[in-house]
Amino acid sequence: MHSEFYRLSEESAKTLNEVRQNGGKIVATGTTSIRTLETVGTKFDGEIRPDSGWTDIFIKPGYQWKVVDSFITNFHLPKSTLVMLVASFTGRDNILNAYQHAIDEKYRFFSFGDAMYIH
Repeated sequence: MHSEFYRLSEESAKTLNEVRQNGGKIVATGTTSIRTLETVGTKFDGEIRPDSGWTDIFIKPGYQWKVVDSFITNFHLPKSTLVMLVASFTGRDNILNAYQHAIDEKYRFFSFGDAMYIH
């Protein structure tokens, strides 16, 4: 899994904590946001705190999610680590079914293609 720089500001951490305290759900947009939030959650035992640094978190089936409740992401390259990330949330069979539907319906894949909401 590639590493990438992340930064979670004090304002964003405060907002996310308020959402949680009020019974709301954390919805991430994109895998960088997912990796940022889950890195922070792992580092601080599930708490959301301001932080920055490099992450090489590898989210794959069996991963125990700590912060993200649902997310929006695009259709990633088959057999990629990012497909494994999505499969860790939905289950392998569910993501394979979603990809087959996308192929059948001629969805566009990759960064400028169609997106999916995973919950």
